[in-house]
Amino acid sequence: MKLLIVNNLASGFRDGAIYDFMRAFAGDGDEMCVRCIDGETDVAELLSDAENFDAVVAAGGDGTVAAVAYLLAETGIPVLPFPAGTANLLAANLASPAEPHALAKLMREQRLMDFDIGELELANGDAVGFSMIAGAGYDAVIMEGAREAKSLLGPMAYFTSAFANPTPQFSHLTLTIDGETIETQGVGVLVINFSKLQFDISLVHENLPRDGMFDIVVMNTHDALGLIPSVLSCVLDRAGDFPGRPDALEVFRGREVTVVADPPLAVQYDGEVTGTTTPFTARMLPEASRFVVSEECLKLYNDESAAPLTLD
Repeated sequence: MKLLIVNNLASGFRDGAIYDFMRAFAGDGDEMCVRCIDGETDVAELLSDAENFDAVVAAGGDGTVAAVAYLLAETGIPVLPFPAGTANLLAANLASPAEPHALAKLMREQRLMDFDIGELELANGDAVGFSMIAGAGYDAVIMEGAREAKSLLGPMAYFTSAFANPTPQFSHLTLTIDGETIETQGVGVLVINFSKLQFDISLVHENLPRDGMFDIVVMNTHDALGLIPSVLSCVLDRAGDFPGRPDALEVFRGREVTVVADPPLAVQYDGEVTGTTTPFTARMLPEASRFVVSEECLKLYNDESAAPLTLD
């Protein structure tokens, strides 16, 4: 098998697990090409000949995987999300193992499944992809505050940042969802594809990353304390038995959303701070990304008929 490995050297704890994966995967006739980035090189340059490989391994955090998946959207080229970041939420949502030897076995088995991915058009005209969540406001503030501490604290850096920012910017929000305009207010907006966060907490009741729709959540509160009842309801909903959400979370659904905020709010996607503010537009690309997944993932998303495939 011929693999292209995109390895983000700046992700996570930099423990070199991708090299353990390579040793575990290597077999007679296999070829592995490793291309490294640390935030300077354009990922698109590394994927210019991706069609010449059987699959691409995206080793890094959720932002790295999202960049690779977006650039390969609708090509049918399989992507293995290799969890080498801080939170690795996409791998968790896909029920993928974290251990390199298990991931090597996953790649060899080649179970493939197509998932939705989002396209985010920023105010500066740039377009990026996201697999998990894009948003503006309080979530972007948390991501920015956690950036320096992630290598030391891991996922706890996000909680530390949240506690350090109890009074985020409150804005008037104008959402245009599939052509319909909604006026509301709050400290942030989340555009959700995969919904599960750390500790198996889901922001919305159902995790539906293959239905061609976003869940769009407005944090309709004046401060972080107002979100506490909503966080508790999300915790209680881990077994799927608590569908309600307090009024602090307004939930809409749609295929495309434009968000305007007054005052403007900072924007992030899959944990990556963009350095831009609202407005932004998020568009759904239905089942555009093909991931290498576990058998548990096939069952989780009700696609047990997807048999393991062998690539020529």
